[in-house]
Amino acid sequence: MSSFENVSRRKFVELFGAGTVAVSGLALGACGGANNGGSSEASTSAGSAEASASASGSGASSAAGVFKIGGIGPVTGAAAIYGNATKYGAQVAVDEVNAEGTIAMELNWQDDEHDPEKSVNAYNTLKDWGMQILVGTTTTGPCVAVSTETNSDRIFQLTPSASSTDVIGGQEDENGNVTIARKDNVFQMCFTDPNQGTASAKYIHDQNLGTKIAVIYNNSDAYSTGIYNKFQAEAKTLGLEIVSTTTFTDDSATDFNVQLNDAKDAGADLVFLPIYYTPASLILTQANAMGFAPKFFGVDGMDGILSVEGFDTSLAEDVMLLTPFVATAEDDLTKSFVESYKGVASEEPNQFAADAYDCVKAIAAAVAEAGVTADMDAASICESLVQTFTSSSFSYSGLTGENMSWKDTGEVTKDPKGMVIKNGVYESMD
Repeated sequence: MSSFENVSRRKFVELFGAGTVAVSGLALGACGGANNGGSSEASTSAGSAEASASASGSGASSAAGVFKIGGIGPVTGAAAIYGNATKYGAQVAVDEVNAEGTIAMELNWQDDEHDPEKSVNAYNTLKDWGMQILVGTTTTGPCVAVSTETNSDRIFQLTPSASSTDVIGGQEDENGNVTIARKDNVFQMCFTDPNQGTASAKYIHDQNLGTKIAVIYNNSDAYSTGIYNKFQAEAKTLGLEIVSTTTFTDDSATDFNVQLNDAKDAGADLVFLPIYYTPASLILTQANAMGFAPKFFGVDGMDGILSVEGFDTSLAEDVMLLTPFVATAEDDLTKSFVESYKGVASEEPNQFAADAYDCVKAIAAAVAEAGVTADMDAASICESLVQTFTSSSFSYSGLTGENMSWKDTGEVTKDPKGMVIKNGVYESMD
């Protein structure tokens, strides 16, 4: 997930009263305080975690044989839906790894309120605690800032949901220039923004979902713009007809009648929305009010639309999106994860929770394959994990993909999955 729509300009109205937190990954029972839907942060204070850890910095190691896994994401504020999902998803995975008995992990999750400066502060707290590996951060703006720090400190970082290419660096911009050097210690579990645009165009084309396409995107947001640019280029290659392209900004994301009328007048039978769920819910509401009923197709930022306060979720019926996970899938792994997650969070997991789960499990698999041990310093662990993740012999199958592998660019290789909302739940289209 890239930076959260409108959040960077919005005053956060909630403060994290308990401060920083370490969450032990030894048993789901340790998170019992979350069973009422609240956070489990209060179960262990940051002070006690820091008192038990004397190591700090990139040379930190765990003499007790327990890998210290740091996590960062917004568990309070307007983007908390993402941060809590990744926190709880990572916790479920840590508990499972510990139960298996081969590797021991401890998870310390820090709140950054979707703020880059606070995210760096959270990262420094985790370094003082003795973090050896980082799962995070959850959102792009903070992750760009923190990944610069982890690259300098040589701490391995795998983000579940920060999808901008600026997170991993080394990518060419629209002019063919590389402005951010590759951060070779940083990898993504999610698709990059450009890859989502390409995959969406291919999916719409291959599934014959629409003949006249309208696009509404946020041209003040790197996430939305990056997806649109690649979608437009791939649509041209595939021969998809884009009949309407309109934009909005963070400051104008309340009235979409102009954009919808343009799409309607152009005869669009599918509207592509490479945006987040908050403006998407307004678009669906306003389209219904004007009697405009095309197909709607979104990307991973749309996940969460069913939880928007005050939104008539019946308007999301038949909305399609690309997302790597659906909680209603019938495979054993998904059913087990959903049950365990509900025990921690008292709600159904979304794709961000699944991505975070896969991050921890992939790290555990790489740790085992690389033969690293918890008494090694973070920099040595980092170099071993980088070599393992980029090895042609390493792959991981989990909730969000089969036989996932990673390029030396930091990008994940996995197949996108099409989902459709039916009767208020996500269903697979594949």
